[in-house]
Amino acid sequence: MKNKHKSLLPVMAFAVLFELQSAIITVAGQAPPQQQRPSLPPIPIKGDTTHTLSRHFTPATSVKKLPNDKGFIQRWLVLEPVKKDIARNNIFTDNYLRTTFSTDNFSNDYTTVPKNGETIKVGNQELKWYALDSKSFNFNLHHFTYAINKPLYGVLFWLVTVINCPEEIKNVRIAAGCNSGSMWWLNGREALMLSGDRDMIVDNGTSSLLTLKKGKNIIRGAVINGPGMCNFCVRFLDEKGLPVKNFSISYE
Repeated sequence: MKNKHKSLLPVMAFAVLFELQSAIITVAGQAPPQQQRPSLPPIPIKGDTTHTLSRHFTPATSVKKLPNDKGFIQRWLVLEPVKKDIARNNIFTDNYLRTTFSTDNFSNDYTTVPKNGETIKVGNQELKWYALDSKSFNFNLHHFTYAINKPLYGVLFWLVTVINCPEEIKNVRIAAGCNSGSMWWLNGREALMLSGDRDMIVDNGTSSLLTLKKGKNIIRGAVINGPGMCNFCVRFLDEKGLPVKNFSISYE
């Protein structure tokens, strides 16, 4: 009897092993349990493809405009971009800016006010002036060049605006921010330079103390940029660092 049981043991072991192998094969052959598909983020709406100025700007009118509640100047005459061969923004040293702005200058008279819609030549490039009010506190030149279908990178912009003061305002400073380099003049005199590769930060640079005379005051600006976004913001601050707002703005 014992011998009989001994003879059955190998058969039983084989049967058990066969069943285990069959179970493993069955499990391995089954598809993995279905997992819930994660919800995908919504497809973003396409950006502006219409190349229209009205998305970010409105045409300036003959009605004088006030600075916004924080003193920012939103009305500017802006010239179509002067195309420049600029591979990177870290070349914007003081000397580079002075040389470039002098070479590619639309006028050596820093108190001249161009006419809206006027076309001029800078080098061999024919460029048009636009009188625009920015819908934001800053003036986004990247949006401007996109809207008029001009080069977005490697660009130099000339800017002019007129500040009308009912009375003389002493001890103020021009405060500006820009991408990437810029210079600013008040009534024909250099007031502020922002050199280097900068981001547009409010009041990133401020001038020495200045005086806004009674009547018209001419601000001229030049902003230059290679790759990346390009925009600027400008306002006046008093001796306490508070925005100056008791003036109006026009483009003529």
